[in-house]
Amino acid sequence: MTDFHPAAMHSGIAVYHRAQTAALLDFAELVDAIAVAAEELEAGAIRSPERLVVPLGAGAVMLSMPAAAQDIAIHKLVNVHPGNPAIGLPAIHGAVTICDTATGQVRCVLDGPEVTGRRTAAVSMLAIRRLLPQAPRQILIVGTGVQARHHVQALHALYPQAEVWVQARTRDAATRFCDAHQALHGSLRPRASDAPAMDVVITLTTSLEPVYDEAPRPGCLVIGVGAFRPEMAELGATTLHGSELYADDPPGARHEAGDLLRAGIDWSRVGSLGALLRGPVDHTRPAVFKSVGTAAWDLAAARVAMRHGA
Repeated sequence: MTDFHPAAMHSGIAVYHRAQTAALLDFAELVDAIAVAAEELEAGAIRSPERLVVPLGAGAVMLSMPAAAQDIAIHKLVNVHPGNPAIGLPAIHGAVTICDTATGQVRCVLDGPEVTGRRTAAVSMLAIRRLLPQAPRQILIVGTGVQARHHVQALHALYPQAEVWVQARTRDAATRFCDAHQALHGSLRPRASDAPAMDVVITLTTSLEPVYDEAPRPGCLVIGVGAFRPEMAELGATTLHGSELYADDPPGARHEAGDLLRAGIDWSRVGSLGALLRGPVDHTRPAVFKSVGTAAWDLAAARVAMRHGA
């Protein structure tokens, strides 16, 4: 087993900074751990209540997200300050605390944004694994933020032969992202007018209007990640109404998935990640997977970290 040393120890509690947290969270292991957690969440073996949102003023919020299973419990506390980039600070700060369920003893603290980014990308990779009949060769990423970076890392780890195309508000922005992240994935390029048909489209923006609304096509999986508030919408009604629909956490999606809410989706059509993993998949039908997140996926990431000595 690889040794992962914490950045600091506080009263016996190991604290891991961002790079150390990333080193603990292998993407292939994360995908498998989230698959297990999805089944446990559906069976009630993981308890993951609705997140608590506390306003901090000036558009900032504190998000409290606990989850508990028989082995461990976690609490993710994240502060989101949209004005921070203007003063040279990241918009998101936070931590994931891991403790033993049986004793309550705190074991360690992980970097919250890194856990969130890597487990979110791993959920997308799990959807790809389940909803495509073969490994994707052509992938479009819409967006150039932090989540785009995590998804490029995950795609390189699990689908290194795939070509990854990037779409942004402007071609210059897409080019800058590709130039800055070539080391993460060798086949990374701005989307061109003559780009081939895509096997996967992943939207990773905070747009208030749909950025993708193409006619559904069998063999093309669409994954919506960025719209996590009711007023946001990345995917349009054309794409949604003609596709098989899944969400990682349907109860959360009913409150947070603005694109599905705006399209007036019949929620009885939306299958959970647990159901997707259990049931047969009709690969002749186009599919949309909506990711809104749940603390259960942070708990899955914590299990992976613990296996590596956290």
